[in-house]
Amino acid sequence: MEFALCAAGFALFALYDRHSVRPLAPVCGGAFAAGLACLAAATALAVWTAPAVRGAGGWALLAAALVFLALEIYTLFFALPFSDTYVQQSQGRLAYTEGVYALCRHPGVLWFAGGYLCLAGAMGSGRLWGFCLLMSGLDVAYVVLQDLWTFPRTFDNYPEYRSLAPFLIPNPASLRRCIQTLRKEVRRG
Repeated sequence: MEFALCAAGFALFALYDRHSVRPLAPVCGGAFAAGLACLAAATALAVWTAPAVRGAGGWALLAAALVFLALEIYTLFFALPFSDTYVQQSQGRLAYTEGVYALCRHPGVLWFAGGYLCLAGAMGSGRLWGFCLLMSGLDVAYVVLQDLWTFPRTFDNYPEYRSLAPFLIPNPASLRRCIQTLRKEVRRG
């Protein structure tokens, strides 16, 4: 069941992206939230059926998974201007290029995969490893769709952003830009 919920979640994300570029039915605006609910339910089900965490190493990996979850939440909901990103989707939008978004164009994938891999390592179940690898793989496929189709149609400055920030793997220059812009944000704070 968790595998089907996972697939449904990412399908809903893709529907939301399609709707954000070329509006469909008004109900499609809620597809992102529905996708998040599917992923949360899938994860809860996968964890519920997995063996318990064992040993200090397992607990350390579980703590790391929670840190990755916090980074994911920050990246998706707090590092971006929330209303401009998720509520008011107007023409002439610009991709956000500072903070963690200077690190790479899709930093959430790093935190998402890191969190799920730590979760699988903490609990050690083969089924959970399969689930976490599926979640991470579908997340990468989703951001490829965003990078090639959704964002070039959504953000006026996306070609420039592509030349500024690497796709997924940070490099020394993008790491420096990330740190510099995060420092500026903290000072503005």
